[in-house]
Amino acid sequence: MIGFYNYSVILTYIGLISSVFGITQIIEGNEPVAFLCLLLSGICDLFDGRIARSMKNRTEHEKVFGIQIDSLCDLVCFGVFPAVIGYHYQSVYPLKLTASILIVLCAVIRLGYFNVMEEERQRTTTENRKEYQGLPVTTVAIILPLLFLGKHNIPKDIFPYVFHGFMILISVLFIMKINVKKLSLKGIFILFTMGIIIFLGYLKVNHII
Repeated sequence: MIGFYNYSVILTYIGLISSVFGITQIIEGNEPVAFLCLLLSGICDLFDGRIARSMKNRTEHEKVFGIQIDSLCDLVCFGVFPAVIGYHYQSVYPLKLTASILIVLCAVIRLGYFNVMEEERQRTTTENRKEYQGLPVTTVAIILPLLFLGKHNIPKDIFPYVFHGFMILISVLFIMKINVKKLSLKGIFILFTMGIIIFLGYLKVNHII
C-alpha cells in the first residue's frame, strides 16, 4: 500500500474519522454528537504534532508526508466539517452560503500557505515553531462548540445569524497577517481542560448526565 503507516499519524487519522462521522451526524440532525466530534478532532490535533516529533527516526519523506496529511485532514476537520454544520442552520440563504464557502476557502489558503512556509522553515532551522501567521484553523474546534453550548442563552431565531457571523469572522482571521503565539504545554493543558468542560457541559445540557 502507498503511504506511511506508523504511530506518528494515528491521532491525525482519528481526528479525521471523528470529523467524517460528525458530518454524518449533523446531516442526521444529531447536533450534540456532531459538536462532540468536532471537539474530539480538535483535541487530537493538539497532540498529533508532538507525537509525530517524538518519533526520532522519521525519514525526510515521512516528515513531509506528515505535514501534508496533517493539513489535508485539517481541511476536512476544521474547514469542510464546520461548513456543513453552518449550512445546517437556517438563516438567510446568502449568509449561510457565504459563511460555509468562506470557512473552506480561507482554510485552504491558510493551510496551503502554512505548508509552503513550514517546509522552508524546516530546511533552514531545527528549532520548534514559536508562532503562527493567521488564526490556526483548529480554533474552530473550541469556538463553535462553545457557541453551541451557549445557544440556550441566545434567542432561537437569532442564533443562526450569530453562528454564521462567527464563521465569517473566523474565516477572515485565518488569512489575516497577524502573529499568533504557539501554545506551550501549559496552554495545551488549559485547552484540553476546556475541552473536557465543554464535553461535560454538552452531556448536562442534553440530559445525558
